[in-house]
Amino acid sequence: QVQLVESGGGLVQPGGSLRLSCVAAGFIFRIYRMSWYRQSPGKERELVASIDSTSGNTNYADSVKGRFTISRDNAKNTVYLQMNRLKPEDTAVYYCYSGIGSWGKGTQVTVSS
Repeated sequence: QVQLVESGGGLVQPGGSLRLSCVAAGFIFRIYRMSWYRQSPGKERELVASIDSTSGNTNYADSVKGRFTISRDNAKNTVYLQMNRLKPEDTAVYYCYSGIGSWGKGTQVTVSS
């Protein structure tokens, strides 16, 4: 079955950077568009960024444009999210998703001084 394991979260000061990773298994990773979502307490899960399977075309939420970069390595079945110039409002649990199957457990990102 679909397995997604996110990692790389942590506590970082405002203005800092983190790189999230998501290792996928149980499906043909290279043919699926991959996305990162985030969810803060009391808020709905929101789409942060997505990347096409082969073209590499990317899309970003307006709130993260110019600060976050999504990328993928199909040979490693891994999708990444490079997050720069982090803000307190970026605090959330971050999830990757393939559009099929189950969600992973996510990784907590906390931006605080």
